[in-house]
Amino acid sequence: MTYYSLTVSLLLLSLKLSFFIIYLQIQTSDASNFITLPLKIQTLSQNSLSPNKLTFQHNVTLTVSLTVGTPPQKVTMVLDTGSELSWLHCKKLPNLNFIFNPHRSSSYTPTPCTSPICTTQTRDLTNPPSCDGNKLCHVIVSYADSSSMEGNLAIETFSIGGSVQSKLVFGCMDTDTSSGDEDSKTTGLMGMDLGTLSFPNQLKLPKFAYCISGQDSTGVLVLGDGPGLGTSLHYTPLIKKTTRLPYYNRVAYTVQLEGIKVGEKLLPLPKSVFLPDHTGAGQTMIDSGTQFTFLLGSVYTALKNEFALQTKNMLKPLGDPKFVFQGTMDLCFRVPVGSRLPALPAVTLVFAGAEIKVAGETLLYKVSDVAKGNDWVYCFTFGNSDLLGIEAFLIGHHHQQNLWMEYDLVNSRIGFADTNCHLVSQRLGLVS
Repeated sequence: MTYYSLTVSLLLLSLKLSFFIIYLQIQTSDASNFITLPLKIQTLSQNSLSPNKLTFQHNVTLTVSLTVGTPPQKVTMVLDTGSELSWLHCKKLPNLNFIFNPHRSSSYTPTPCTSPICTTQTRDLTNPPSCDGNKLCHVIVSYADSSSMEGNLAIETFSIGGSVQSKLVFGCMDTDTSSGDEDSKTTGLMGMDLGTLSFPNQLKLPKFAYCISGQDSTGVLVLGDGPGLGTSLHYTPLIKKTTRLPYYNRVAYTVQLEGIKVGEKLLPLPKSVFLPDHTGAGQTMIDSGTQFTFLLGSVYTALKNEFALQTKNMLKPLGDPKFVFQGTMDLCFRVPVGSRLPALPAVTLVFAGAEIKVAGETLLYKVSDVAKGNDWVYCFTFGNSDLLGIEAFLIGHHHQQNLWMEYDLVNSRIGFADTNCHLVSQRLGLVS
């Protein structure tokens, strides 16, 4: 969970003037092979932050509520498809309101250094474990801002949906050097990537899926082989590499981006710019924890220039070269207060076998409620990953709205389908 896990370390991408927090309340489905979880979307205000200069923070985007321990303690965990190890805060810290207390649980079992869990099952973790003074398996989770979480690996009972109970390995973290206070709003993190100790791997899930609505504050998460959509999905294969490379995350959900279109125009870029190089830099990852989408510098510049060209008669440039939203988004516009956005050319991300079309209001993000004169400030929702010091393409959850996102682990692929996530939730009986 350093550079390689990306999601939590890049959740600065969600810490902004306002961002989505999706709360998941567990509900057991009538079917026995999957669990359906309703989503709620909440907007938080960050008025104290400058819109054009934000520091790295790991933060909350998607959270799931469940119970852990015996007797059960309620926890909230960040649902993170870009991280492996699930962890909980296990020590009361200043400004931290949500913790798991292992001393109150009869089922809590710390992991010795000599356990195979510590010696072999941690092979996919970025930071190798060590042995502490009590001969327990000690782990460190690092972030891009040089902050970290430290604690011990342990086994505990996780109750999902009130009836599904599993003994899972997790990190019981008692040291936190993070610089922000957003950790106080969640008990921990649920790692959902392809690593050995990830939540899906430990539960042996054949697949999971989610659907994030855009405007109506609803959505759904399905763990397991859930119900069909009634429409066909377009799949793109997951790319797996067995060789260790310095800048390649082998347990991420990696797909192959092949091109980008603005309107009907395909950007004139060679396919080689989308391929990882010999160091592994340049992989494309689907990430539910990152908010926006980030492209390598040359690709971002080509997209930015083409979008600006096609919208020059529709949108008024901000005209402030020093304004860079979140330090990565420098294509911003003025939109008169009270007016609606014009019809904009869609941006289509072309993958092997599938596409994601970003259209309408999803293309631009309103930067807080601070107006420039009589105009609101809107910024293009694609950023430059070079400015983050990250050599990768990241597809964030803002561009996954009203898409059924299926992670098919058995067949090693990800499926996309355009849909109305609110209607999906209604059909599954999660909202009225």
